[in-house]
Amino acid sequence: MKKKNIGSSLDSLLREEGTYEEVSAAAIKRVLARQVEAAMKEKHLSKAEMARRMRTSRPTVYRLLDPAERGATLDTLERASAALGLDLQIRLVPAVHRRRRRQLGRRAA
Repeated sequence: MKKKNIGSSLDSLLREEGTYEEVSAAAIKRVLARQVEAAMKEKHLSKAEMARRMRTSRPTVYRLLDPAERGATLDTLERASAALGLDLQIRLVPAVHRRRRRQLGRRAA
């Protein structure tokens, strides 16, 4: 039996509530924290060793690994990636929801 989608997507619901950006930023931070933690485990690095390699304090490493802490700077992310022997890649891509709104607006005109 086929199921039809009922209602709007989660993205559109979050946008309607005005929480999309906040939820999206939290999800990105969670992914980054998990990636750093996984790379540390793979390389058998303790938090103290990670801090030493980053030339920072252990509390900074703890904040970086805390999914709820969203204050990681680009400098911190760059130092973490270098300490792990990884490249940090940050991209700007077209916002799909904005593009869709503009397209819908053109059709109505």
